Amino acid sequence: MKVFNVIIAGGGGTRFWPLSRQEIPKQLINLSGEDALINETIDRIAPIADKEELFIVTNESQVKALKDIVKDKCCFENILPEPSARNTAAAIGFAAFNIMKKFGDGVMCVYPADHYIKDETEFVNVLNKAIDVAKNNDKLVTIGITPTFPSTGYGYINFDRDSKIGEHSYEVVEFVEKPNFEVAKSYIASNKYVWNSGMFVWKVSKILEDFKRYLPKVYSRLEKLSEYIGTEHEEEAIKEIYPSIPSISIDYGVMERSNDVVVVPGDFGWNDVGSWDSLGAIYPTDVEGNIKRGDFITIDTSNSIIYSDDKLIATVGLNDLIVVSTNDAVMVCRKDRAQDVKKIVEQLKEKNRKEYI
Repeated sequence: MKVFNVIIAGGGGTRFWPLSRQEIPKQLINLSGEDALINETIDRIAPIADKEELFIVTNESQVKALKDIVKDKCCFENILPEPSARNTAAAIGFAAFNIMKKFGDGVMCVYPADHYIKDETEFVNVLNKAIDVAKNNDKLVTIGITPTFPSTGYGYINFDRDSKIGEHSYEVVEFVEKPNFEVAKSYIASNKYVWNSGMFVWKVSKILEDFKRYLPKVYSRLEKLSEYIGTEHEEEAIKEIYPSIPSISIDYGVMERSNDVVVVPGDFGWNDVGSWDSLGAIYPTDVEGNIKRGDFITIDTSNSIIYSDDKLIATVGLNDLIVVSTNDAVMVCRKDRAQDVKKIVEQLKEKNRKEYI
């Protein structure tokens, strides 16, 4: 059974403003100093399937920049443009129908475009375990991350260690939203929870069957669209039909409703690099606890993030702050408010400041 890689790359990365913008979002930016996050994702999953079996779902406005960045790492005909953002269920279903129409059934591995993984060898090892489970069982497999601290920023998966499916996976009891600190500590102590990584593995036929069962309105719109895949009217049909697909996440729409969900736990140095304060997963800190990139001078500055994309940043007497400079904007916020950077983008949209979005 063939294996297909599917990267979901349509996000806006608003918590990384002002570096991340609508047409060049976080996943297309070189945050690590090595390569763009999406290229690192493609390279990481390359041992799983050839580039002919790689699909990327992205926002229509990002397609040109995406092609410029990934170059020959994927087949451009497998870049699937969304004319409007309709959440993860639509994106995953869009890819599943394309795979089924072009290749037939197979195992579909789904990844976000913008995660950081330190131990790529162990990641591929865990992924192959998940593929083995999906091949041999009609299950929806999710990869859970063995938690290393009581995070309040991640969702959790509660699983039953006594209900093993095959050699590598366990039945999922429930998906849990981001908890408070005390609840997160109890999750860690129980040894029954893993972080929700947003990575999935399943047969294409299985996920389409569950779309039909749990998300019939999403399924019917995608089924109609699939009639035009590979025809001269495909682009027109996508523009007409896709915006009418109900917007719902794959977690809420399918994973939380299905009784066929299993988890394969893994520990491979994972971080979703969701906001500026998560850069510590990528970069080491200096003796004062600072992460500094670009041109900078720091005096009596500690536990801060100083990121310059274009000019000198000089700081005096700062503590627990984030300072980011690009060619047209400067952003300053407390580290404990890093999640609220997206509110800046919301305000810019309200004020119609499109040049900064």
